[in-house]
Amino acid sequence: MDKQDTALNILKTAILLERKGKAFYTQAARNSESKSAKKIFETMAEEEDEHIAFLTAQAQNYVKNHTFVHPEAHEEDHSNDEILTAQIKKEIDAAGFEAAAISAAIDFENRAIEVYSSRAKEATDPVEKEMYQMLADWEKGHHHLLYRLNEDLKEAIWNDNNFWPF
Repeated sequence: MDKQDTALNILKTAILLERKGKAFYTQAARNSESKSAKKIFETMAEEEDEHIAFLTAQAQNYVKNHTFVHPEAHEEDHSNDEILTAQIKKEIDAAGFEAAAISAAIDFENRAIEVYSSRAKEATDPVEKEMYQMLADWEKGHHHLLYRLNEDLKEAIWNDNNFWPF
């Protein structure tokens, strides 16, 4: 497989990965009984839409010009994360649907981080390298939020069930 085929296949894989993430977050939001969890899942689905649009534009440009478009700096707004984190812990059962969805979402984010980080390391084109590193960082932000929620929920269930051995 030549360099162009590899680059295009990675873009296709990335778009598919983001579409699966969006589908998962959309369904999790629909099924959530917690308003705070629903908001987090809806926000994550919207961000996956941004990723899909970004990657689709990159793929279209790559097919046409065999180059990558320099990514603009992107910062996601996670200013409400602390509020949502505190509220979600009050609203959901640590062993319920939302907690299971958060755990599954962590796996999605880990997969995306792995794909993007690997490609950033392998890419020889500096713009492609920067693009995939930016995507990996995007997903690390998602992972951080979900991981923090999962850890807080895990601690809550341990406390509620006296799992502490000391």
